Amino acid sequence: MADDMNAILAAQKAANLRDGAPSAETRIAWIDRCIGILVDHEKEIVAALNADFGSRSPEASAFTDVASSISTLKHAKAHLRAWMKPEKRKPTPAILGLFGAKAELRFQPKGVVGVISPWNFPVNLTFTPLAGILAAGNRVMIKPSEYTPATSDLMAAMFAKAFSAEEIAVVVGGPEVGAAFAGLAFDHLIFTGATSIARHVMKAASENLVPVTLELGGKSPVFIGRSADLSVAAARIMNGKTLNAGQICLAPDYVLAPKEKVGDFVEAARGAVSQMFPTIRDNPDYTAVISDRHYARIRGYIDEARAAGAQVIELKPEGEDLTQQEHRKIPPTLILDPGDDLKVMQEEIFGPVLPVKTYGALDEAISYVNAHDRPLGLYMFGADAAERETILSRTTSGGVTVNDVVMHVAQENLPFGGVGPSGMGAYHGRDGFLEFSHKKAIFTQVAKELGPLKALRPPYGAGIRKFLADAITR
Repeated sequence: MADDMNAILAAQKAANLRDGAPSAETRIAWIDRCIGILVDHEKEIVAALNADFGSRSPEASAFTDVASSISTLKHAKAHLRAWMKPEKRKPTPAILGLFGAKAELRFQPKGVVGVISPWNFPVNLTFTPLAGILAAGNRVMIKPSEYTPATSDLMAAMFAKAFSAEEIAVVVGGPEVGAAFAGLAFDHLIFTGATSIARHVMKAASENLVPVTLELGGKSPVFIGRSADLSVAAARIMNGKTLNAGQICLAPDYVLAPKEKVGDFVEAARGAVSQMFPTIRDNPDYTAVISDRHYARIRGYIDEARAAGAQVIELKPEGEDLTQQEHRKIPPTLILDPGDDLKVMQEEIFGPVLPVKTYGALDEAISYVNAHDRPLGLYMFGADAAERETILSRTTSGGVTVNDVVMHVAQENLPFGGVGPSGMGAYHGRDGFLEFSHKKAIFTQVAKELGPLKALRPPYGAGIRKFLADAITR
């Protein structure tokens, strides 16, 4: 398999050199083909996702994986001509500009970009980076997740219908294939997934000095301010926590609430969940956990917290038994004030479990967040502008959504990425175009000989001494 992948990579690199940087028309045609296969295969995509998860809302799949991907691709299509234009810069020292020197940036395709996409939104997190990759004029090799085999096989077939292997190629397989893929000599590699796996991906990429974009995750906190409308906050938090059953890199991972408001938040969360999900067991709107292994892991967090004496509150209809079921559904579950030694507070949850920590003064909550790894997302609810600015200025995260959760990822005019353990690099919109472009710096010197320039060459004399006297100053 490694030989096959290397052959595809060699063919794509050769095609890039043979054809040169593709025109705007070619890039638009590539994006149009991506939009076309999404539109034409919507029903198959939704069915494949449902098969892989065991139970996944058709509407949620159509929204998160199909419609949102199309929206991102259309944004790139509409703007890529403007993004491609060279960017003029002022030459320095400024006197050179007066004589006709010029400085500019040109945006050149990097060549071949590798994409390792995850299982939680396997279509979206393949096509969304593709928007920037194709807008920048690159060719692509894709390794989708083995956890969603039906969807991965479908994507391989979809791309094969619309693209030659020199343009976009999909490689399917298990961890061994993924490890070999990460070690290929791409011109850039983007990986979306767990921080633990990212360490191996980055190490493999480093063997060929391949630049990487890592979109990871972590424990994204939610600040509930004392001025927050709890009904609004709970509805939006629980929507973010139950979408895809919390299997989202940006899902709210834990809540920080004022001590005196915890009871009110619990009741507001209960009401929000009951309104969204009158039932859970056989409700197609409520997504199952992806695999038995992940189901056991999440149930283990809950069982450990309960055994440690933490208050565990399942937000499900009275009497509904989820212990015997065809699919792996876990109800939205709150864990009140769990100890920091519990796994639910140490590991990214990636499921419908929400710890709720309490604080007295806001400084306590900020200090708690700052004592841990910098998260991919951070959320705060409240109408107090001073409180908001305090949180924004004193915490560091990949991105922030105020008075909602997750939604900053949908902003095409904002970069999306993490910081430190939650990732590196950023994409979406023009930032994605820039991430997957080589920014070539070009300085054009004046053609005719100039006395000041000649004075900087040997034999050194009064001219260079005057220049140095002027330059070496405070």
